[in-house]
Order: sequence, then C-alpha cells, then structure tokens
Amino acid sequence: MQVIKTEEENERALAVLEELMHLENRSLEQDELYELLIFLIEEFEQNFYRPGSASTPHSILLLLMEQQEVTAEDLVEVVGSEDTVFDLVNGRSHISNELAESLGNFFKVDSSLFGL
Repeated sequence: MQVIKTEEENERALAVLEELMHLENRSLEQDELYELLIFLIEEFEQNFYRPGSASTPHSILLLLMEQQEVTAEDLVEVVGSEDTVFDLVNGRSHISNELAESLGNFFKVDSSLFGL
C-alpha cells in the first residue's frame, strides 16, 4: 500500500475498504490493511478536498461512521448519552482515551486512530 495521490487511487482504496468492512471475520492482516486504508483515504481527502487541514479524531470518527453506515443513534450505547454523541459528531467534544478504546472496539479499529 502506498500514499494515495489521485482520485482514481482513492476510489480504488475506497472499494477495497468497503470489501474489508463487510467481511465477518477479518484476519489480523486484513484488520491492519483496513486501518491503514482508513488513514490513507482520510489523509488524501483532507489534503485533496480541504488543503491545509489535517486528520483529527473527529474526522476519523465521521469517516468511520460514513464508511460503516453508523448513525449517531447507533453510538449512544457506546458513548453513554445522546448529548455526548451529539457533541462528538459535531466536533464540540474531544475523544478521551477511554472513549477512544470503546470506539475502537465498536468500529473494530485501533483506538490510536482517535488520537491516543
């Protein structure tokens, strides 16, 4: 895997990510590829569509929600309250280490994607 430099490469990476997302029992290597693709896609989209902005825990959360078709309501059980979910989704609250662990488990990604 390499840095994504074009929209075509990004589309191919998104297609692979979607395939991996729907696998029931991903191998360790597939999990690592899944996490790497999330990072690479997010980096490309941040730089290509919004130059000067960097990946943040908030943007990673939104990308994962979009890719896995997770709604804010789906996160209430993980986060604990509707108000906290609302604040997280709208970028008004930061993701604590404990919450990063819970989100990592929920999305089946490494919690460090959320800034640990």
